[in-house]
Amino acid sequence: MNIKHIYIALALTLIFGSCSDKLELDPTDAVSDIEIFKTTTGVETVVNGTWGYLNDTYFTYANPGYSTVMRTSDAMGNDVAVTTKYGYRDPYAFTDLNNKTATRVRAIWTILYKVIDNANNVIARVDQAEGTQQEKDILKGQAKTLRAFAYLNLATYYQFSYLKDKTALSVPIYTEPSTIETEGKPKASLEEVYTLVKSDLIQANDLLKDYVRDSSQKYKIDQHVINGLLARTYLNTGEWEKAAQTAKLARDGYELMTAADYQSGFNDIQNSEWIWGHIQTTEQNVASYTFHYLDVSSSGSYYYSFMADPYFKDLFDEQDIRSTLFEWDGEDGREGFLRYKKFKFKSNLIGDIVYMRSAEMILIEAEGYARSGNTEKAIAALNTLRTARNASLFNPGAGKVILDEILLERRKELWGEGFALSDILRTQAKVHRKEYKKADGSSIQVTVTKSDGTKKQVAAQGHRVVKFPDGSDFIENSRYYIFVVPQLEEQQNPNLLK
Repeated sequence: MNIKHIYIALALTLIFGSCSDKLELDPTDAVSDIEIFKTTTGVETVVNGTWGYLNDTYFTYANPGYSTVMRTSDAMGNDVAVTTKYGYRDPYAFTDLNNKTATRVRAIWTILYKVIDNANNVIARVDQAEGTQQEKDILKGQAKTLRAFAYLNLATYYQFSYLKDKTALSVPIYTEPSTIETEGKPKASLEEVYTLVKSDLIQANDLLKDYVRDSSQKYKIDQHVINGLLARTYLNTGEWEKAAQTAKLARDGYELMTAADYQSGFNDIQNSEWIWGHIQTTEQNVASYTFHYLDVSSSGSYYYSFMADPYFKDLFDEQDIRSTLFEWDGEDGREGFLRYKKFKFKSNLIGDIVYMRSAEMILIEAEGYARSGNTEKAIAALNTLRTARNASLFNPGAGKVILDEILLERRKELWGEGFALSDILRTQAKVHRKEYKKADGSSIQVTVTKSDGTKKQVAAQGHRVVKFPDGSDFIENSRYYIFVVPQLEEQQNPNLLK
C-alpha cells in the first residue's frame, strides 16, 4: 500500500466528493485531530464518503470506480466479445492487468486500499465518538463490511484460487489507520486474508443484527448484504454448506424479478431482486459511465463495446426470457456484432449499479448444495431460477451433470455483472473462446436491420482474441488472469518483494 498517498487526510476530500487527482494528497499530521470523527454523525459522513469514493472515482473514463473491476472481470472471460472501441479492449486481450504501469492496474489497487484505510480509521475511532452505542455499532459494522469487501476482491484477483494453494502469498494486510510512520507490509497468505474477511463479516453481522435499512437505501450495508458477501467468501474457500446457508439468508425477502423487469435495463436499484447496489442521480452519476460500455442499444450510449459472443446465444432455450435480448447489430462501425440488450440507460442517461442480486444467491445456494453432495436441494435451487426465466428445468435423468449446469447458469444469468474472471479463477478453469466461423474458416452470414429499417446480410462478428498475447492457448491458472501490483507500489514498499 502506498502509505504516503493513502493516509486518512483523504477523508476530508471524500466528504465533498472528488476525482482521483484530488485524492492523491500528501500526508498531514493535522488530520489526527480531525473534527469529523468526534461525533457519530461525522463518522457516518466518512462511511458515506468512502462508499462514494469506491463507486464514483474517475481515473480515466474507462475506470469509473469499482465498476472498473466488474467490467474488467467480464472482459477477460468467455462470453463478452469486446469491440475495438475505447475502454476494455486491453483487458479483453490480456495485455492490461499484467502491465505494472497501466492506469487500470493503479486505479484498482488504489481504490481498494483507500477504502481499507478509511474503514480502518472508522473502526479505530468510532468508539470514542459522541453518539449512541447503536449508532457506533452500525457504523463499525458497515466499515468492517467495506474492509472485508475490499480484501475479498484483492484475494480474488491478485492470486489463484484458495483451493489451489491457501498458503500462496496474496496482498498486504493493514488493519490499523495509516500514518506517515506506517511501514509497508509484505504480502500475506490467502488463508490470512480470508481469515480477516470472514472475521470482519461475522463481526459485522452481529453489530448490525438490529439494523433495518430503509427500502430505498439499498446502498447501505445490512445483514442481507453481509450474508451475501459471506456466501461469496465461503464459495471461494470451499465451505460449501456455509455458502448455501448464508446465500439463502441473503436472498430472503428479495423475490425474483418478472420477465418485464428483466428486460427493463438493469438500471434501477428498486428492482425486487437487487440486494445491494449504487444509486445514481443527475447530480451524482460518475458510475453511470459504465453503461456506455454495457449498453449496446440505446441511442445515448457511446462505445457499445460489450457485445456478446454469438456462441453464448446458443446456450439459451428459445422460450427463455433472456433469449429475447439478443439482436444482430446493423449500425455502421459495429455491423454484425451480437447485441445482448441486458443493460440500458434510463431516459436521462444514468443507471444504478447492481452489486448483488437474489439470483446470484440462488446460484450460490445451488452450487454449495451440489458440491456438498445434496443434489436434491441443488436441483431445486437451480430450477427455482430457471422457472422464473422460463427456461427448461434440469432433469436428473437427462445425463447432464448438475454442477456443470449450475456453472453454466451463472454465465447466463450474471453476464455483465462482474463474475466471469472471478469464476474462472476460483474454479481453476480456463477461458474458452473461439472465432465465430464455419468449419472451413469462412464467415457466417447473418441478417441485420439498419436504422432506416432496411435489412442486409453481413458477416457475423464474434471473438477477436482467442489466444494469450504470446500466442499460446488459454490454460487453467494462467498468470495472465492475475492482477499485478502497480510498479510504483513495489518501489515504495520494498517489503512486497520479500
